[in-house]
Amino acid sequence: MKIKLLCFGITKEMVGVFENQIELEEGTTVGVFMENLKKEYPELNKLNSLRIAVNEDYAEMTQILSEKDEVVLVPPVSGG
Repeated sequence: MKIKLLCFGITKEMVGVFENQIELEEGTTVGVFMENLKKEYPELNKLNSLRIAVNEDYAEMTQILSEKDEVVLVPPVSGG
């Protein structure tokens, strides 16, 4: 199955693209997806807080991804 990955802020620089289509096995959870993504892009491990949204809702690591889901990497935000 294929999902769409969107990278915002610093994650765009770490992954090298804003948008990417990724092939996953059926039944892949958000947690497994993130483990694999961090292995492929070790810079992501440097972020002390990284939220994941699936189809515009924050996701739990146990959520199972489905064909055509849109997964967004939401980096930590700082302001002043």
